[in-house]
Amino acid sequence: MDVTLHLAQDPEADALLGRSPLAALVGMLLDQQVPMEWAFKGPATIARRLGTDDLDAHEIAAHEPEAFAALLSQKPAVHRYPGSMAKRIQQLCRYLVEHYDGDAEAVWKDVGTGKDLLKRLAELPGFGKQKAQIFLALLGKQLGVRPTGWREAAGSYGEPDSFRSVADITGPESLVKVRAHKQEAKAAAKAAKASGK
Repeated sequence: MDVTLHLAQDPEADALLGRSPLAALVGMLLDQQVPMEWAFKGPATIARRLGTDDLDAHEIAAHEPEAFAALLSQKPAVHRYPGSMAKRIQQLCRYLVEHYDGDAEAVWKDVGTGKDLLKRLAELPGFGKQKAQIFLALLGKQLGVRPTGWREAAGSYGEPDSFRSVADITGPESLVKVRAHKQEAKAAAKAAKASGK
């Protein structure tokens, strides 16, 4: 895996996301309740604070939990909720160590179908169906991981030229389109909720 991603809108952070399967998974895990760029900058910040140029699932899984939470809490914090996200990242890394010998890429390497890949992604701690579908779309659209039926398994996130999620961000212009789509969806959901009362 060595591609150029533009999810963090920061060259160093994006370079790490493009070469490190674990960094990409951690960025996706962090992508909630904070701006997308902030979430995807997180893996590079964590690596820097650990004194390394990549993330290692074995190292993170074995890290003392309070010390790891403190590392994410340093200013600027890696996430709005650094303590709970530190726990989630460690849970993810422990799962990867237990099921994939710490190799994040093994989650999707040699997988037969999009349906199987979606199942594997949804089994990851912190990944529900929607997050799994978005990451599956990212793998297919930008990282060249395209098992049979991947678009269908990714649902609407797999549609070509849809600007629904991080899977569609290839630069500043597409980021603006994805952000606009998310705001429209949020407004529609709010309106639907209001009309249902």
